[in-house]
Amino acid sequence: MQLPDEVTNEVRTRLRRVAGQVEGVERMLAECREVLAQLSAATKALEQAAFRLVAAGLTYCLEYPAEAEANGDGVEAVQKMFMKLA
Repeated sequence: MQLPDEVTNEVRTRLRRVAGQVEGVERMLAECREVLAQLSAATKALEQAAFRLVAAGLTYCLEYPAEAEANGDGVEAVQKMFMKLA
């Protein structure tokens, strides 16, 4: 599946944010409330990154249906990815 540079850059930014949040969790293990808040934030950021990838994949399928299908990234494949997130 072809992903636009803006999508990969956006997902990389989100993943860096998640990495920082996870590092924060490691530093704050002594304080349960702060750890839970950071884990929640990291989980939300990962979900957003995943949904952004699925949305970009769906856009690709709609814009280039023949290429997407030929690469094994057709609408059904994107649908399966989406269902894994549900």
